[in-house]
Amino acid sequence: MSAPYSPSIRRRRLSAELRKLRSQSELTLQEASKQAGIGKSNLSKIEQAESKTVPTKTLDMLLDTYKVTDTQTRAALHQLAKDAKVRGWWAQYKDLMPEMLADFEVEACAFRTFQAQVVPGLLQTPDYAGAIFRANKVREDSEIERRIDARLKRQDVLNQVHPPTYEAVIEEGALRRVVGSAAIMHEQLLHLDHMAVRHNVDLYVLPFNAGAHPATEGSFVLLDFPDPRDSTIAYFETPVSSLYLEEDEQIRRCNTMFGSTQACSLNPVQSLALIRHICSELEE
Repeated sequence: MSAPYSPSIRRRRLSAELRKLRSQSELTLQEASKQAGIGKSNLSKIEQAESKTVPTKTLDMLLDTYKVTDTQTRAALHQLAKDAKVRGWWAQYKDLMPEMLADFEVEACAFRTFQAQVVPGLLQTPDYAGAIFRANKVREDSEIERRIDARLKRQDVLNQVHPPTYEAVIEEGALRRVVGSAAIMHEQLLHLDHMAVRHNVDLYVLPFNAGAHPATEGSFVLLDFPDPRDSTIAYFETPVSSLYLEEDEQIRRCNTMFGSTQACSLNPVQSLALIRHICSELEE
């Protein structure tokens, strides 16, 4: 069975390759579009990965314009275009979750996340996730069950044979806030205990006494990818929208924010001890 892949990553990679080929051909966007016989705005959208598909005919016209004659190179770019059209499992939940996040997660080789209010989604138990979703009183039970199902499917990324590394900085308040019930929270903390001993998972608890820290403006996730052609993505979620950042300066600032917040946190051994202490308090 082939490993899942991200159509969005394939689309971004194809766009980057086409931009590089145009640059190597020393053609401006206008010159390339004119020679290839496609609109300048269409080519711009293709190069910015704003077009969901690149038709075979259009791709061939661009490769001809850039004088790409190597059959293997052409075949590889056509495969990228083909892969970019495929819909992942997450498409069936697009009305309930940030579709592009799951899309990017399947190919990430490293996750770095800061969570202030709740346990990170990829580390949540079904009952904990359900309690989070039920906090929104307007949701029907059927919708909540679909949301839980989608969250559990997303967590499969950490259960691969060669899983990505996962570093999570979690506010102490997220661990002490009793979500659902004491029993649900106790189970959630036990699950964090089990996840923390995995070789690819490192948990850092940001204690109350750390005071103000660099990430006080909110939670976020950084995703790194194994192919150097795929730049790091920073993901921020708000109640009404999702924001993805990938410009070099934006990523540099996010990397600094995560690293500085991580430095304010307890180390993994200390963090696990605190998680177990909070868990024991719930038992009492």
